[in-house]
Amino acid sequence: MNRFEVRFTEEAREDLIRLFDFLLQFDLDVAMRARQTIEDSLKLLEQFPFTCRKAADGAHGPRLRELVISFGSTGYVALFEIDDATTVTVLALRHQREEDFY
Repeated sequence: MNRFEVRFTEEAREDLIRLFDFLLQFDLDVAMRARQTIEDSLKLLEQFPFTCRKAADGAHGPRLRELVISFGSTGYVALFEIDDATTVTVLALRHQREEDFY
């Protein structure tokens, strides 16, 4: 089975910090659980990135995709691109109630 290297853009790393910091204002335990949930969910991209939905219904091509990450009554969305047969790049992360990426 093919394994993909998962990379992060600087913007995606900043998004992780922003999402964590937002929850940290209210509850350290919730912030830690959210971060762990995001990290665990992103591991799916190491083996099965093509199982995630196409971003913008495929308007940007078949390699730009979104991973929906459930957490509580809502969750998060990771926007990523399948670069080639060995690499996936996480471009951005947002809360599901935030505005869309596009």
